[in-house]
Amino acid sequence: MRLRNIFSLNIFAVIAGGLLVIAAPALAGPPLICHAIDIGAEQSLPWTSTGWNLSGQEQYDVSRLVPDTLALLTPSAPVLLRMETLRRATLYGQQQTAVAKELLLRLEARTRENPKDGLAAFDFGYLVECYKQASWLHQHTDWLKASGDAPRANLAAKIDGYSWVLKAIALRGSDPEMEFAAALMTTEGARSEHDRHLQNAMAGAKADAMLARNLSSRFPKNAA
Repeated sequence: MRLRNIFSLNIFAVIAGGLLVIAAPALAGPPLICHAIDIGAEQSLPWTSTGWNLSGQEQYDVSRLVPDTLALLTPSAPVLLRMETLRRATLYGQQQTAVAKELLLRLEARTRENPKDGLAAFDFGYLVECYKQASWLHQHTDWLKASGDAPRANLAAKIDGYSWVLKAIALRGSDPEMEFAAALMTTEGARSEHDRHLQNAMAGAKADAMLARNLSSRFPKNAA
Protein backbone atom coordinates (compact mmCIF):
# COMPACT_ATOMS: atom_id res chain seq x y z
CA MET A 1 0.00 0.00 0.00
CA ARG A 2 1.37 3.39 -0.90
CA LEU A 3 2.51 5.45 2.07
CA ARG A 4 0.99 8.58 0.55
CA ASN A 5 -2.50 7.21 1.08
CA ILE A 6 -2.24 6.60 4.81
CA PHE A 7 -0.72 8.09 7.95
CA SER A 8 2.43 6.32 9.11
CA LEU A 9 2.10 3.89 12.00
CA ASN A 10 4.41 6.05 14.08
CA ILE A 11 2.13 9.05 13.83
CA PHE A 12 -0.94 6.97 14.60
CA ALA A 13 0.79 5.44 17.63
CA VAL A 14 1.26 8.87 19.12
CA ILE A 15 -2.44 9.72 18.88
CA ALA A 16 -3.84 6.29 19.67
CA GLY A 17 -3.78 6.51 23.45
CA GLY A 18 -7.22 7.94 23.99
CA LEU A 19 -6.91 11.13 21.97
CA LEU A 20 -9.07 9.83 19.16
CA VAL A 21 -12.00 8.72 21.30
CA ILE A 22 -12.82 12.07 22.85
CA ALA A 23 -15.59 14.17 21.39
CA ALA A 24 -13.74 17.48 21.33
CA PRO A 25 -11.95 18.46 18.13
CA ALA A 26 -8.22 17.69 18.10
CA LEU A 27 -5.34 18.77 15.91
CA ALA A 28 -3.99 15.24 15.61
CA GLY A 29 -5.60 12.34 13.82
CA PRO A 30 -6.18 11.06 10.31
CA PRO A 31 -7.21 14.10 8.28
CA LEU A 32 -10.17 12.72 6.37
CA ILE A 33 -11.93 11.39 9.48
CA CYS A 34 -10.95 13.30 12.62
CA HIS A 35 -11.50 16.81 11.29
CA ALA A 36 -14.78 18.15 9.95
CA ILE A 37 -14.84 20.15 6.74
CA ASP A 38 -16.20 23.67 7.06
CA ILE A 39 -19.24 23.72 4.76
CA GLY A 40 -20.80 26.94 6.02
CA ALA A 41 -24.58 26.89 5.58
CA GLU A 42 -24.58 23.93 3.19
CA GLN A 43 -26.76 20.98 4.22
CA SER A 44 -25.16 17.56 4.69
CA LEU A 45 -26.16 14.43 6.57
CA PRO A 46 -27.65 15.18 10.01
CA TRP A 47 -24.98 15.75 12.63
CA THR A 48 -25.65 16.49 16.28
CA SER A 49 -22.34 15.54 17.86
CA THR A 50 -20.25 18.43 19.13
CA GLY A 51 -17.03 16.77 17.97
CA TRP A 52 -15.61 14.86 15.03
CA ASN A 53 -16.90 11.52 16.29
CA LEU A 54 -20.35 10.12 16.94
CA SER A 55 -21.51 10.65 20.51
CA GLY A 56 -23.77 7.59 20.58
CA GLN A 57 -26.82 9.76 21.16
CA GLU A 58 -27.61 10.44 17.50
CA GLN A 59 -31.08 9.51 16.31
CA TYR A 60 -30.17 9.21 12.63
CA ASP A 61 -31.60 6.10 10.93
CA VAL A 62 -28.51 4.49 9.40
CA SER A 63 -30.69 2.34 7.16
CA ARG A 64 -31.28 5.55 5.17
CA LEU A 65 -27.59 6.32 4.78
CA VAL A 66 -27.19 5.20 1.16
CA PRO A 67 -30.18 7.05 -0.37
CA ASP A 68 -29.57 10.12 1.79
CA THR A 69 -25.90 10.28 0.82
CA LEU A 70 -26.58 9.78 -2.87
CA ALA A 71 -29.26 12.47 -2.76
CA LEU A 72 -26.69 14.95 -1.43
CA LEU A 73 -24.04 14.12 -4.03
CA THR A 74 -25.72 16.02 -6.83
CA PRO A 75 -23.82 17.52 -9.78
CA SER A 76 -24.25 20.97 -8.22
CA ALA A 77 -22.94 19.98 -4.77
CA PRO A 78 -19.60 21.68 -3.99
CA VAL A 79 -16.61 19.40 -3.49
CA LEU A 80 -16.18 20.55 0.11
CA LEU A 81 -19.76 19.53 0.83
CA ARG A 82 -19.08 16.16 -0.80
CA MET A 83 -16.03 15.68 1.43
CA GLU A 84 -17.93 16.39 4.64
CA THR A 85 -20.90 14.29 3.54
CA LEU A 86 -18.62 11.33 2.81
CA ARG A 87 -16.83 11.82 6.12
CA ARG A 88 -20.13 11.69 8.00
CA ALA A 89 -21.32 8.76 5.90
CA THR A 90 -18.15 6.87 6.80
CA LEU A 91 -18.69 7.42 10.50
CA TYR A 92 -22.36 6.44 10.37
CA GLY A 93 -21.49 3.44 8.21
CA GLN A 94 -19.26 2.05 10.94
CA GLN A 95 -22.44 1.05 12.74
CA GLN A 96 -23.60 -1.32 9.97
CA THR A 97 -21.14 -3.12 7.72
CA ALA A 98 -23.77 -3.99 5.11
CA VAL A 99 -24.78 -0.34 4.73
CA ALA A 100 -21.17 0.79 4.44
CA LYS A 101 -20.52 -1.83 1.79
CA GLU A 102 -23.62 -0.87 -0.18
CA LEU A 103 -22.58 2.77 -0.27
CA LEU A 104 -19.11 1.84 -1.52
CA LEU A 105 -20.56 -0.38 -4.24
CA ARG A 106 -23.08 2.26 -5.31
CA LEU A 107 -20.38 4.89 -5.70
CA GLU A 108 -18.17 2.45 -7.58
CA ALA A 109 -21.07 1.66 -9.91
CA ARG A 110 -21.47 5.37 -10.68
CA THR A 111 -17.88 5.49 -11.95
CA ARG A 112 -18.64 2.65 -14.38
CA GLU A 113 -21.90 4.20 -15.51
CA ASN A 114 -20.29 7.64 -15.95
CA PRO A 115 -16.61 7.02 -16.78
CA LYS A 116 -15.98 10.65 -17.74
CA ASP A 117 -17.70 12.15 -14.68
CA GLY A 118 -15.04 13.69 -12.48
CA LEU A 119 -17.40 14.05 -9.53
CA ALA A 120 -18.27 10.34 -9.62
CA ALA A 121 -14.57 9.48 -9.65
CA PHE A 122 -13.91 11.87 -6.78
CA ASP A 123 -16.75 10.60 -4.59
CA PHE A 124 -15.62 7.00 -4.97
CA GLY A 125 -11.95 7.76 -4.35
CA TYR A 126 -12.62 9.99 -1.36
CA LEU A 127 -14.93 7.45 0.27
CA VAL A 128 -12.31 4.73 -0.25
CA GLU A 129 -9.68 6.73 1.62
CA CYS A 130 -12.16 7.64 4.38
CA TYR A 131 -12.91 3.94 4.82
CA LYS A 132 -9.21 3.10 5.04
CA GLN A 133 -8.62 5.64 7.78
CA ALA A 134 -11.73 4.55 9.69
CA SER A 135 -10.63 0.92 9.43
CA TRP A 136 -7.19 1.76 10.79
CA LEU A 137 -8.68 3.61 13.74
CA HIS A 138 -11.02 0.73 14.47
CA GLN A 139 -8.24 -1.86 14.39
CA HIS A 140 -5.48 0.03 16.19
CA THR A 141 -7.22 2.26 18.74
CA ASP A 142 -10.08 1.96 21.21
CA TRP A 143 -12.41 3.71 18.78
CA LEU A 144 -15.68 1.71 18.47
CA LYS A 145 -14.25 -1.21 20.45
CA ALA A 146 -17.46 -1.34 22.49
CA SER A 147 -19.65 -1.58 19.41
CA GLY A 148 -20.36 -5.21 18.64
CA ASP A 149 -21.69 -4.59 15.13
CA ALA A 150 -18.95 -2.27 13.90
CA PRO A 151 -17.18 -3.34 10.70
CA ARG A 152 -14.09 -5.45 11.28
CA ALA A 153 -12.78 -5.60 7.71
CA ASN A 154 -11.39 -2.82 5.58
CA LEU A 155 -13.92 -2.76 2.76
CA ALA A 156 -11.65 -0.64 0.57
CA ALA A 157 -8.29 -2.24 1.34
CA LYS A 158 -7.43 -3.15 -2.25
CA ILE A 159 -8.56 0.11 -3.86
CA ASP A 160 -6.33 3.13 -4.47
CA GLY A 161 -8.64 6.01 -3.70
CA TYR A 162 -5.96 8.62 -4.33
CA SER A 163 -5.62 7.51 -7.95
CA TRP A 164 -9.37 8.03 -8.38
CA VAL A 165 -9.06 11.57 -7.04
CA LEU A 166 -6.20 12.22 -9.46
CA LYS A 167 -8.44 10.97 -12.25
CA ALA A 168 -11.19 13.28 -11.06
CA ILE A 169 -8.83 16.27 -11.12
CA ALA A 170 -7.73 15.35 -14.65
CA LEU A 171 -11.33 15.05 -15.80
CA ARG A 172 -12.32 18.37 -14.23
CA GLY A 173 -9.30 20.18 -15.68
CA SER A 174 -8.91 22.41 -12.63
CA ASP A 175 -10.61 22.11 -9.27
CA PRO A 176 -8.94 23.73 -6.24
CA GLU A 177 -11.27 21.99 -3.78
CA MET A 178 -10.29 18.60 -5.19
CA GLU A 179 -6.66 19.69 -4.92
CA PHE A 180 -7.32 20.41 -1.24
CA ALA A 181 -8.69 16.88 -0.82
CA ALA A 182 -5.62 15.45 -2.54
CA ALA A 183 -3.37 17.52 -0.27
CA LEU A 184 -5.07 15.99 2.78
CA MET A 185 -4.54 12.51 1.33
CA THR A 186 -0.82 13.09 0.79
CA THR A 187 0.07 14.48 4.20
CA GLU A 188 2.31 11.42 4.60
CA GLY A 189 4.26 10.27 1.58
CA ALA A 190 5.80 11.98 -1.42
CA ARG A 191 6.35 15.58 -0.37
CA SER A 192 6.38 16.87 -3.93
CA GLU A 193 2.87 15.55 -4.54
CA HIS A 194 1.54 17.09 -1.35
CA ASP A 195 3.15 20.44 -2.06
CA ARG A 196 1.81 20.50 -5.61
CA HIS A 197 -1.75 19.80 -4.50
CA LEU A 198 -1.53 22.34 -1.70
CA GLN A 199 -0.18 25.06 -3.97
CA ASN A 200 -2.95 24.44 -6.50
CA ALA A 201 -5.57 24.60 -3.74
CA MET A 202 -4.12 27.82 -2.33
CA ALA A 203 -4.10 29.44 -5.76
CA GLY A 204 -7.78 28.63 -6.21
CA ALA A 205 -8.68 29.78 -2.71
CA LYS A 206 -8.31 33.39 -3.77
CA ALA A 207 -11.75 33.10 -5.36
CA ASP A 208 -13.22 30.58 -2.90
CA ALA A 209 -13.77 31.90 0.63
CA MET A 210 -14.92 28.55 2.02
CA LEU A 211 -11.86 26.79 0.66
CA ALA A 212 -9.69 29.55 2.11
CA ARG A 213 -11.18 28.94 5.56
CA ASN A 214 -10.53 25.22 5.34
CA LEU A 215 -6.96 25.75 4.17
CA SER A 216 -6.35 28.18 7.02
CA SER A 217 -7.69 25.62 9.49
CA ARG A 218 -5.76 22.61 8.16
CA PHE A 219 -2.57 24.24 6.91
CA PRO A 220 -2.27 27.48 8.91
CA LYS A 221 1.44 27.97 8.21
CA ASN A 222 0.90 27.73 4.46
CA ALA A 223 -2.37 29.65 4.30
CA ALA A 224 -1.14 32.55 6.41
